[in-house]
Amino acid sequence: MLSIWYCMVDQNLLVLLCVCGNYEYILVEKRGEKKNVGFIQLNRPKALNALCDGLMKEVGQALDAFEADGDVGAVVITGSEKAFAAGADIKEMQNRTFQECYGGNFLAHWNRVSTVKKPVIAAVNGFALGGGCEFAMMCDIIYAGEKAQFGQPEILLGTIPGAGGTQRLTRAVGKSLAMEMVLTGDRIGAQEAKQSAFELTLAEGNRLEKRLFHATFATDDRKEGMTAFVEKRKASFQDN
Repeated sequence: MLSIWYCMVDQNLLVLLCVCGNYEYILVEKRGEKKNVGFIQLNRPKALNALCDGLMKEVGQALDAFEADGDVGAVVITGSEKAFAAGADIKEMQNRTFQECYGGNFLAHWNRVSTVKKPVIAAVNGFALGGGCEFAMMCDIIYAGEKAQFGQPEILLGTIPGAGGTQRLTRAVGKSLAMEMVLTGDRIGAQEAKQSAFELTLAEGNRLEKRLFHATFATDDRKEGMTAFVEKRKASFQDN
């Protein structure tokens, strides 16, 4: 069960001490007096840590290494003070087709963090939106700074959450607030998240959600929504 805690994120988490491994999109090291805490920092500052496929593959590699390391007892994943992760990389998925998404089971490997056997903690400050919100919810515990903002704004791009948002969000904040967030794209802060899928199991719900997400890539409105986002203009949806 996901736990969300409200606290001041220690700014020391955002200070880079060293880099372990050959990574392009993340910074990885072992921390603590006994070097028993795995630390992963998302590092795409110009893109507000948007989750591109390469970044998620690197996170999976780092998690694999920490899981195999007998000295590591827990893993912390964080972003920057401005953004944990502002969402998935829309430019990367803008021109994908339904056939590509469905046939390749798009985003399937993003679920790696939820299968790690060791405790995984998300230290969130700033934006955790769309895929960023889903990524945080895959972790076992969320420590949220006072400036943290959570949201699932995919509806504003003509699509739906595709990495567990419709399933984990209901379990984290309740069905009513989850429906409001998914259907309106509104954001909530750390305090509201703290206060804050019942017919299907989580695994079944995730599978159904993934297929429905893939199906949106067959619609003109999904294409228009993502194109408008990339072009920084208001989307003109035609309900098709």
